[in-house]
Amino acid sequence: MIPTVVWGTGNVGRAAVRAVAAHPELSLVAVLVSDPAKVGKDAGELSGLGRRLGVVATDDVAAALSQAPRAVVYAASGDVRPDGAIEDISRALRAGAVVVTPSLYGMYDCTHAPAEIRDVLLESIEAGGGSLFVSGVDPGWANDVFPLLVSGLGSAIDAVRCQEIFDYSTYDQEEAVRDLIGMGHPLDYQPLMLAEGIPTMIWGGQLRMMARALGAELDGIEETLERRPLDTSVVTDTMGEFSAGTQGAVRLEVQGMMAGEPRIVIEHVTRIHATCAPDWPTPPDGGAGAHRVIIEGRPRIEVTVEATDEGENRAAGGNATAAGRLVNAIDWLVEAEPGLFDALDVPLRPAVGRLGKK
Repeated sequence: MIPTVVWGTGNVGRAAVRAVAAHPELSLVAVLVSDPAKVGKDAGELSGLGRRLGVVATDDVAAALSQAPRAVVYAASGDVRPDGAIEDISRALRAGAVVVTPSLYGMYDCTHAPAEIRDVLLESIEAGGGSLFVSGVDPGWANDVFPLLVSGLGSAIDAVRCQEIFDYSTYDQEEAVRDLIGMGHPLDYQPLMLAEGIPTMIWGGQLRMMARALGAELDGIEETLERRPLDTSVVTDTMGEFSAGTQGAVRLEVQGMMAGEPRIVIEHVTRIHATCAPDWPTPPDGGAGAHRVIIEGRPRIEVTVEATDEGENRAAGGNATAAGRLVNAIDWLVEAEPGLFDALDVPLRPAVGRLGKK
């Protein structure tokens, strides 16, 4: 068994605890939390698993890492504290752990990662002998291995488009939804996530990685952005009221350009309520979320994936698939040599030993 720590029990961390508990080769040895109210609670309770796991949450990082875990699922946020996330991850790497995380946007594509981040992490790997695999929470597979897999079904490709269509009304991360993305703020408010250059910083690595896999070279990366106001005020269960006239929907594209044309595109269509921007792409049944890959070419291929978890919550379903991709890579990474890995390195494999189990 591979002793594994889950660091964080938010939207991704809850799913990660469940995924570790279900994996036949992993053993959950510690759960790290930052909220004092969660300390001492059983991991099964915090993750919504419906049963106790016999592992209680702690905020003592040193104690958790002193157990010499072979793997750490780092699910703490890196959105508003990137330096803190790098420091935490480096600490786990120096302890000799394989670390999987969605929290470092700059490391989606190891080949073109910023030197100031890459060098720090490589030093930590060299010191401790660990490994690092970063895959996005949006989820990463929808913007790398999945579209590449689908592309292999065609004979000619004009363009690859990856869409995330998402309703934030059930999301439980108010700071990110309101302040980073701008939902509920006036349209003249500049949210960090929508600032010029930030979408490229987040998703540009995935575009370059797909281009690399397809044997193509991008001329550059461009961005497009549209924002729509709410026509009427809406009230969410998790974040309260969002007022009429404030930002209610965002549509952005990060475009990999070739010869002046967008050839590889990552598109995000996000709303705080389904009634906002109804003319923009929606899930097939009008639900809360979906991930879609469109291969323009011959033949034209369109595949939509919808996932639900924690009841019928599609926000949680996307997080669960992101966590699953990371957790299910651990046993492969443990057998590999220490180093930095991206989605083109780490295979997407069947869930061996989990059919019929919870």
